[in-house]
Amino acid sequence: MSKLGTVYGVGVGPGDPELITVKAYRALKEADVIAYPKKRKGSKSYAHQIVDCYINPNEKEMLGLVFPMTKDQEILNEQWTKIAEEVYGKLKEGKDVAFVTEGDPFLYSTYIHLLRMLHEKYEGIETKVIPGISSVNGAAAQFGFPLADGDERIGIIPANDNRDEMKDVILNHDCIVFIKVAKVLPQMIELLEELDLIECASVATKVTSSEEILFHDIRELKQAELPYLSLMVVKKG
Repeated sequence: MSKLGTVYGVGVGPGDPELITVKAYRALKEADVIAYPKKRKGSKSYAHQIVDCYINPNEKEMLGLVFPMTKDQEILNEQWTKIAEEVYGKLKEGKDVAFVTEGDPFLYSTYIHLLRMLHEKYEGIETKVIPGISSVNGAAAQFGFPLADGDERIGIIPANDNRDEMKDVILNHDCIVFIKVAKVLPQMIELLEELDLIECASVATKVTSSEEILFHDIRELKQAELPYLSLMVVKKG
């Protein structure tokens, strides 16, 4: 059996193609296969869009992977097994696979699930991670304020509909970045108004990309439907 290829988790930043690292760029150029999350309807994923200008699909083997968007455990196991098999098939051919993910591979990334599945199912796989700039850092740069200084406490929290939990997070941190906030935005706005912190909050969608929108007065978002790639920063003081 030929030597297995290596899997690279490549963080490609929050949206602006110029925010990928030199190391990430080199990995894209040297890898035999570019793996990327693929939408069922065939449109390019966000991570694919970010690196599109760096990849010639005529020179690279492109591996689009459709990731499961369900909570059904049986379907999840079946589809994740299929994804792992597709990637492992390339590794068995001795090919290096660069899996691109927006932000950082080890911060709420699809790559985490892929890595776990590969290690559970197969032995001897070599994996490497190339860190990327997260949307958290991108948002701070675009809003123009520091996330934390000195002894200030910061939290990066997936927003959810547990009002008491979200309130506790806000009260116990100096700065909070709520990711995945779009689905609970009305509740979060109501909570911030109750805590008299509405002026401390800002929202960004697809930060640093050409589709970026920044909201400094989030009261105007009470009835808005924002894309999945939206986050809220609550910065006290």
